[in-house]
Amino acid sequence: MSDRRPRAAWRRHPEPPPESPAGRPPSVEPSVVQSTLYRDGRRVSSPTTLADTFRQLRQHPDGMAWIGLQRPTEEELLSLAAEFDLHELAVEDAMEAHQRPKLERYGDTLFVVLRAARYLDAPEEVDFGELHVFVGPDFLITVRHGAAPDLLAVRHRMEENPDLLALGPEAVLYAILDAVVDGYAPVVAGVQNDIDEIETEVFGGDPAVSRRIYELSREMVEFQRATRPLVGMLHALMAGFAKYGTDEELQRYLRDVADHVTHTSERVDGFRQALTDILTVNATLVTQQQNAEMRALAEAGFEQNEELKKISAWAAILFAPTLVGTIYGMNFDTMPELHWVGGYPFAIGLMALVCTSLYVIFKRRDWL
Repeated sequence: MSDRRPRAAWRRHPEPPPESPAGRPPSVEPSVVQSTLYRDGRRVSSPTTLADTFRQLRQHPDGMAWIGLQRPTEEELLSLAAEFDLHELAVEDAMEAHQRPKLERYGDTLFVVLRAARYLDAPEEVDFGELHVFVGPDFLITVRHGAAPDLLAVRHRMEENPDLLALGPEAVLYAILDAVVDGYAPVVAGVQNDIDEIETEVFGGDPAVSRRIYELSREMVEFQRATRPLVGMLHALMAGFAKYGTDEELQRYLRDVADHVTHTSERVDGFRQALTDILTVNATLVTQQQNAEMRALAEAGFEQNEELKKISAWAAILFAPTLVGTIYGMNFDTMPELHWVGGYPFAIGLMALVCTSLYVIFKRRDWL
């Protein structure tokens, strides 16, 4: 990829794109974040349109164009494809987001898809962005879908190190890889803090913690999908060092990036396992709490039942004399024992006998 050839030898459409009907160059494309031409690691110009970039790059065949796009239109990508001979499959992927991280080579052009991430403090969640990079002999094109990563900082960093920038598009690619991987560090720190808070909430009995565990687990799945393929991609680049004559400085640079992404990937795997364990512990604690509540309800029901039996027993005992008194309180002249001398003691004795009998019965049945 480091072999530099004349553009006419590999560009499919060397003709310049047509100008506007009035003979003026097209207006500035809103999706072009920045387009810059470099020679020997130093900025030569900053064209305002893609047409100007193409024209100036033809005038400086030993230069390098760095074009940054943010959600470009189909026409813009097709113009880039015609100018730089980009493969139609790679262009199709760049038009649509939601691609998996991958590295593919189409002749002299390398197509890289990266998933950047950033941690949002306010909502305590991870925001993912997608970056597509085309790397050719004398150009580098970035197509961003999302806020991350901050490529302007990468551009400033490279311009402050012209010796590194002079190594060509490969150096810019490795700087972008380094920026994406470095952007994972705040995410790892934020997720670690979230997991610590979740552990506190789990043992504190917060009922909303289950939802937070689930949402963070989904984010870790996305994070794992972003970092795990990147390990293989970097090892594939390192395997091509000898074949493509990669500069020794870039080799050391890429090995350092590979070490960082391997460490990040291992941390993400650990986060997923930790969240799985926390979810299991939370489910166990919730089950124990539910069992304790059920036991408390059962005990409360048992106590209520005991109280109800006592109330029912005493009600029955008190009802017996009331029944006898009610019968003998009727005003009928022909009632039995109405004029009997022993009628009153008999009624009192009958009430006492019935109440005592009921008390003994309920006592033996543990109702009293």
